Amino acid sequence: MKLTYPACFYPDEEKKGAYAVVVPDLPGCVSGGNTLAEAILMGTDAASGWVLDELEDGKPVPPASPLESIIPDPGGFVSILALDMDTYAEKYGEKTVKKNLTIPAWLNTFAENNHINFSKVLQDSLTVMYQKQQA
Repeated sequence: MKLTYPACFYPDEEKKGAYAVVVPDLPGCVSGGNTLAEAILMGTDAASGWVLDELEDGKPVPPASPLESIIPDPGGFVSILALDMDTYAEKYGEKTVKKNLTIPAWLNTFAENNHINFSKVLQDSLTVMYQKQQA
């Protein structure tokens, strides 16, 4: 799942080249970096973590505001953060839920003979369905 959120960037008045990042659509999501490039990466990481926490808790992903509706405080500017939630969740996701399933015996034999990982197949299938629903 790919998401975009507008973010406000503010130059640090005390540290030349540093920026603070605020993501208005994600309450409390604030980060920063010693350079603009680092601030973008850190803002993306913070926003991805915020969204992953919501997803793992079964909450809906907040919609992104239109870029033109975000007005930064004086001295700041707005840019877009691009989140790759699949990659982020694969790397940092921790919550898992154990599920039992029932399948026909012949299908179980086929899957075991072909070394198919049941959890991976189910997860991949559900991920595709989820992405289609979000589109």
